[in-house]
Amino acid sequence: MVGFLISVVVLAISLLIISKLPIGVEVDNPWIALIAGGIIGIFNGIWSLFPNWFQATSAIISLGLIPLIGSIIVFGLAALLVEGFRLRWGVGSAILGAIALSFVNWLLFFILRSIGMVTV
Repeated sequence: MVGFLISVVVLAISLLIISKLPIGVEVDNPWIALIAGGIIGIFNGIWSLFPNWFQATSAIISLGLIPLIGSIIVFGLAALLVEGFRLRWGVGSAILGAIALSFVNWLLFFILRSIGMVTV
């Protein structure tokens, strides 16, 4: 449970960071980012229920397109469900936002792991 909460907070911070980039992602305030981060975290948790061999096989066979399309859909669904989290250019913003979110999220978790706040 603590890991999920840390993940939601990191996702919210990532959303706030990418909302400052000129890619068409708009977040009204930090509370909206926290709610959107929770929704994205829940959808990512559902994907993690699939066995690792299935996740790896689908990623390898599709050359990474299935996880990318899944991330774009999750990003768009979060924007659809949360009022105050908008995609200015529709699918284009969802694509750029999902890619930017994965990079910024990876970077923040890398920093947290390097200072010992998060394990694994």
